[in-house]
Amino acid sequence: MAPTKKSKAAKSSESISARLALVVKSGKYSLGYKSALKQMRNGKAKLVLIAGNCPPLRKSELEYYAMLSKTTVHHFAGTNVALGTAAGKLFRVGCVFDWIFAWDMVLTLWINSVMTITDPGDSDLLNFAEGNAA
Repeated sequence: MAPTKKSKAAKSSESISARLALVVKSGKYSLGYKSALKQMRNGKAKLVLIAGNCPPLRKSELEYYAMLSKTTVHHFAGTNVALGTAAGKLFRVGCVFDWIFAWDMVLTLWINSVMTITDPGDSDLLNFAEGNAA
């Protein structure tokens, strides 16, 4: 069987995944929408990764906060499940569970997909993300 060629996007996502694994091992990061906003407000965030299936309103709010705090934003090509797998977690990254119990026991689940890098450690993910943004 002939080897298949990988697209540029597939190579890029593999490269990001490898760099994310190094950040998880040696750097500092946080997962989730609320912690991303908190890190950006405090000026500690250096890079914000947003999954492809993040809701548009939350995505625009994150981009706005990132612009104010001069933080680099990278739009991860995959879903929140792929971002969680790339980070070495067995769950969706940034799941915020909003439990609402009315008298009829309604359960609401809000899913947003955000990862914030505060210290890249040994990884060159910040340089890579800035290079792709330009």
